[in-house]
Amino acid sequence: MKYIKQILGIILLSIGVGIIFSSCTEGDSGKPMLDTSLIPVSGDLEAELTAPPNVPAPIGHRSAKKVKVNMVILEKEAEMSDGVKYVYWTFGGSVPGSFIRTRVGDEVEFTLKNHPDNKLPHNIDLHAVTGPGGGATSSFVAPGHEVTFSFKTLNPGLYVYHCATAPVGMHIANGMYGLILVEPAGGLPEVDKEYYIMQGDFYTKGNYGEPGLQPFDMQKAIDEDADYVVFNGKVGALTGDNAITAKVGETVRLFVGNGGPNLVSSFHVIGEIFDKVSIEAGSMVNENVQTTLIPAGGAAIVEFKVDVPGTFIIVDHSIFRAFNKGALGMIKVAGDDNKTIYSGTQIEGIYLPEGGAIQSMPGTGPAPKAEKASTVDRQIEMGKQVYAKTCLACHQAEGQGIANAFPPLANSDYLNANVNRSISIVLKGKTGEITVNGKKYNSVMTAQMLTDEEVANVLTYIYNSWDNNKSVVTPAMVKKIRN
Repeated sequence: MKYIKQILGIILLSIGVGIIFSSCTEGDSGKPMLDTSLIPVSGDLEAELTAPPNVPAPIGHRSAKKVKVNMVILEKEAEMSDGVKYVYWTFGGSVPGSFIRTRVGDEVEFTLKNHPDNKLPHNIDLHAVTGPGGGATSSFVAPGHEVTFSFKTLNPGLYVYHCATAPVGMHIANGMYGLILVEPAGGLPEVDKEYYIMQGDFYTKGNYGEPGLQPFDMQKAIDEDADYVVFNGKVGALTGDNAITAKVGETVRLFVGNGGPNLVSSFHVIGEIFDKVSIEAGSMVNENVQTTLIPAGGAAIVEFKVDVPGTFIIVDHSIFRAFNKGALGMIKVAGDDNKTIYSGTQIEGIYLPEGGAIQSMPGTGPAPKAEKASTVDRQIEMGKQVYAKTCLACHQAEGQGIANAFPPLANSDYLNANVNRSISIVLKGKTGEITVNGKKYNSVMTAQMLTDEEVANVLTYIYNSWDNNKSVVTPAMVKKIRN
């Protein structure tokens, strides 16, 4: 009997270990890897969300919980540089968006709200999510609506999130990105100061420093010809009175992301060496690093101890971006001199933006060639493909639109009344209030980067679908209005 009990005990112990280390995968060390999907959740927690450069309190040793994230999307006008305004699209009202702090094994209940004053639909793709679209397929939300979805944090690391609504590049380029941290069990090691920095590149109709409200320039974005490359959404976000601070002897941890949408960051702090860098914000740690590469849509965690006082300059070491496009910040360190480490005379203000990047406008070049439809049926077939790529998200699969946000194209009196007006809207965009089938709508239709053939085809498809008036639009009609 004694031996039977011992055998049963061994069996029960083995079952328990099997549950915790389910799947029996092994890491490089040969030790079983924890199946983080099985980490139990106990209790609820309202997530603390912070605007840059601040971060929420460390996780510490807390257990995995159900973490409720409530985030509001805001489209808002703000300052890009002195005298320069820009309409940012934001997660939580800031660029980058609110910092989210979790631990591995948390169940995140994410509620995304699109403010009713906004003009466009949005969603969110979190690189920390294991699932279709990183959550994007579950989070498409029109102005005045909200949506909730959940996910389990399986992998520790620092992850980018961004909008993934078409045109994806435009949404990211207008500031829709941020960071979500997934700490390991037991939390990150303690440091004295933590800050949130994220680089982004912006594309405006006017050149760097040109005053006034500057609209987004799609062609410059496609050409990757950035007018501004900045930290935390604007020129000077981390300089002067906005500089981050530390004291001599403190260890500083920077959570650094790169929203892109296009450019890789060569992240560097002038006068400091990174003691530790979590490469691409993953589990591998490098030491004694001068400059670390952060890809668009990627991140890094850097740590360093500040040994002497002064103003330390943060740059993208693709150096014209720092001095001519805005990628420059400051860490102001207070404390006593240490002549053993550094005995030189310190001059404040030596590193200042030089501004006024010399730009040349991208050439227009010939229009891209597209297949020419030989029949109306072929136009409709090709137009359906264009519709699926460019129109479906807002106007929906059957042209029904989204209530109180985007007007219907199906059986639309506004559409059927004026074909030339429809062509002009596709080519040049449309803002302001319109009335469709007796209901008022006030949203934004962005100008579409389509060839004459594509515009003709997609409009012919729309006019020949959903009880519309069966008009046929030709490339010649489009060309006449384009010119």
